[in-house]
Amino acid sequence: MMSGIRGGRVKMQRTLMILVGVIGLSHAAIQRPDYDDTPNPEFLNPSWMASIPDDQPLSQVTLPGTHNTMALYGGVYAECQTWSLASQLRAGVRYLDVRLRHINGKLKLHHGVSYQRGHFGHVLQGVADFLWEYPSETVLMRVKEECSETYDIYGAVVDYIHRYIHWDLLWHSRIVPTVGEARGRLIVLQDFPGPDLGVRYGSMDIADDWKVPTLLHVEDKWQSVYQHLEAAPAGNLAQIYLTYSSGAGVFAYPRAVALRVNAQLFDYLSAKTDQKQRLGIICMDFPAAPTIQMIIDFQLREVQRPVFYAAHHKPSFNYRISSRRNKMLRHFP
Repeated sequence: MMSGIRGGRVKMQRTLMILVGVIGLSHAAIQRPDYDDTPNPEFLNPSWMASIPDDQPLSQVTLPGTHNTMALYGGVYAECQTWSLASQLRAGVRYLDVRLRHINGKLKLHHGVSYQRGHFGHVLQGVADFLWEYPSETVLMRVKEECSETYDIYGAVVDYIHRYIHWDLLWHSRIVPTVGEARGRLIVLQDFPGPDLGVRYGSMDIADDWKVPTLLHVEDKWQSVYQHLEAAPAGNLAQIYLTYSSGAGVFAYPRAVALRVNAQLFDYLSAKTDQKQRLGIICMDFPAAPTIQMIIDFQLREVQRPVFYAAHHKPSFNYRISSRRNKMLRHFP
């Protein structure tokens, strides 16, 4: 009788472990071709956009991105990345998802209630430094209010831009630029009210079914990703397509979901024989360098394969640095 009760409890505990995704709450870092939660990328690819033609509309370029880009702290339910902003950009990531808590004019980095040990100025300076070093590239950055409900961050965002970077670093139009027009610029994907600062986030075709109640719902999440990626090549080429592979829920934390969905994404991309197509932006939790490279390889036009750099070596570059990016304003006092 007692053995039967104990057996039932063990079975229930195992079921809960599957539902919650407890395996991995305390784990060693993993670096797979599809998933990487180690501190550094396996390899870097900082200037891959150099070989994309200038006249190519940015909406027709396939780009790797990160969900909750700055969510590096707060435990398993808050953390979505382990690479620093600089490492993400140098690994080839070109879409950033930045969440800001607005408190008395200050814009602090947050994922939900979890403070991410920095503010918007740190992100702006990091992007400006990267574009100063690699002016062949462009960075698209979603900016969204998080964990505050002021619905009035426009003034603070503009203030931070003036304080931390040169105003001319931004793309000042809601029209999607060509790659040539976007080089060396930060494109704000504006997910908050106010006058135009860049391209409106809502103007894109977006699949962000982030709610994954338990790990038993991962397949539903994958189907959302799959269907949107399948639609992207034949979709409106003047519109940016954005697909989030990330997801989470009370019983499925971001790492647990990424371990499963990233593997499916990697297999999906590997199986495609035609890489001359637009997939849009693919936004991930815990991406791996091989997956990032595989995403980059999907372009409408034939591009020259870029040169890779070892992750711990600084690459050289041969581009003329625009004087408008030499002016870097300092931190708040």
